[in-house]
Amino acid sequence: MNTMKCNSKVSIALAAMMVATGASAVEDAEQDAPLKILLVAGGCCHDYATQSRLLKVGIEERIHAVVTVVFNPSTSTDTRFEIYESDKWAEGYDVVLHDECSAAVTDKSYVERILAAHRNGVPAVNVHCAMHSYRWGSFREPVELGADNAGWYEMIGVQSTGHGPQSPIDVRYTDATHPVTKGFKHWTTVNEELYNNVQVFGGTRALASGTQQQHPRKRELKKNPAARPREANAIVVWTNEYGPNRTKIFSTTLGHNNETVGDPRYLDLVVRGLLWCTDNLSDDGTPTAVYAK
Repeated sequence: MNTMKCNSKVSIALAAMMVATGASAVEDAEQDAPLKILLVAGGCCHDYATQSRLLKVGIEERIHAVVTVVFNPSTSTDTRFEIYESDKWAEGYDVVLHDECSAAVTDKSYVERILAAHRNGVPAVNVHCAMHSYRWGSFREPVELGADNAGWYEMIGVQSTGHGPQSPIDVRYTDATHPVTKGFKHWTTVNEELYNNVQVFGGTRALASGTQQQHPRKRELKKNPAARPREANAIVVWTNEYGPNRTKIFSTTLGHNNETVGDPRYLDLVVRGLLWCTDNLSDDGTPTAVYAK
């Protein structure tokens, strides 16, 4: 046998094995990679230092994920985040968890940078005061699709502008067929804020409603001592598809108090939202194998 031909065949075989092994290693590495989540937290009216820790720990305990927290300790409604100053702010992340309260931030170019990432395909999960951020103009009136002040609401899928006094909310899952809600039981929160629904946009799919007995506030009782509690109802959990890429968006208005954010039922809900947004939630509500723990 020709030795050179033999050596050549061996070299080719070894090279093929190395290519196959390399490809397999890359596939294994991809399968082992955690879900990369960016959590942006800070702003007015909430204990974001504690809540960002509760979310990070709760998420990482439940699924194979790494949560990177960008936290601004500012407690004002004009809180901004340095990460949003870059056009590539969401690069390297699989999904963004918006937990900011920046109602007075009206810099349109700043807000447009945030929205552009989501329009271009980066999924988002929005919780609580994220719904009341980045608003201007006559935002308390129903905005028109495409209007100058409609961008943030269009991404979220619901326009909300305020809430009543704190009291428990009865959460009822109104769509039991969705993977996010599959098998979840109705529950009642501690004292929480029920955000109103000024309008619900066409692409929104409601998953849960909240009912709350709202007691008159002091100023209302001062005007009318005979004022009685009233029942309020609103959508509190929903999904949306945003922009030309139909980017998946998940939102819940729940999450004002630390006790709610740390509640296993709340954390389970947020985790399912993260998995659904990134196409990693099975029809039965369990994570796909790559991210299961």
